Amino acid sequence: MAQEAPSQAVLLPPGTADAGRGTRPGRPGRTIRPRRRAAARPWLLLSPALVLLAVLLLLPLVRVAQLSFQDYGLRELASGTSNYVGLANYAEILSSAYLWQTVLPNTVGFAVVGVVLTVSLGTVVALFLNTLANTWRVLCSTAIMVAWAVPAVTGTYVLVWIFDPLNGLVANVLADVGVIEAGTVNWFTSRVGFYAIATLNVVQHGFPFIAITVLAGLMTVPVELYEAAKLDGAGAWRRFWTITVPMLKPVFAVVTILSTIWDFKVFTQIYLMPGGNGGNPAVYNLGVWSYIQSFAQGKYGMGSAIAVVLTLILLAITVVYMRTLFQEEDL
Repeated sequence: MAQEAPSQAVLLPPGTADAGRGTRPGRPGRTIRPRRRAAARPWLLLSPALVLLAVLLLLPLVRVAQLSFQDYGLRELASGTSNYVGLANYAEILSSAYLWQTVLPNTVGFAVVGVVLTVSLGTVVALFLNTLANTWRVLCSTAIMVAWAVPAVTGTYVLVWIFDPLNGLVANVLADVGVIEAGTVNWFTSRVGFYAIATLNVVQHGFPFIAITVLAGLMTVPVELYEAAKLDGAGAWRRFWTITVPMLKPVFAVVTILSTIWDFKVFTQIYLMPGGNGGNPAVYNLGVWSYIQSFAQGKYGMGSAIAVVLTLILLAITVVYMRTLFQEEDL
């Protein structure tokens, strides 16, 4: 009696048997589409914010960059025409002695001094707040945040009144003690005096943000590290440099970059002071110079080019600082 040949199972590649009727759940082909959907969900959630940034930030920035390559004035604005001149605006700016001798030193010097003083004062205040009890810490933090909540316009006018050469508080006090004669000293006409007052304005307005941010970082540092350092005989200064600074390096990086950006593009505190709105060209910074060129003299192309130069300087400073920070972390 003949025996039938045993049937042999035929092995097919995965998914072949399901061709034409879809893959079953759990097969590799089935997971591709859900993975793509999962990867797209964050972008869908971010899309409203990205669209808003594109409309409010990216499009104006592109327009400013476009205007910087044009000789664009009131005539072009009224007629709606364009007059492209290439890099002529940038060549005129970079070849100007006024940029290198006045505007750039004012901008860089003011920013460096302002950042150093703001971060230093904010750190000292944060260290002091960290030593207080919870109740006093909340009260003091609330008090210093009032200075940050005051608008820059209000703070500037207050300082202008305090240093008024005729009826200001400083002038009257110094005249009463015989240091100066009332009405004979005008600090706003001097380049150094002008920026000393502006620096005081920026520092008193900016240090509360630094203090609260650094305080938040200090509260995350384990107390055991300081206690161990005390047992090893480390003083307060050594504990600060060996524990606080390394632990809060990302925090210091953020506040330093933000302070640098804010102080480089300071406009209100300079423009509202006497002489800063066009009366004293010796005190212009890049932001005020761009505004004066654009809206006071009607040279929108030149003003846009100055604004682009300021933006590139800020981007370069941020990139260099961040690269240096990341290189130190990799060591």
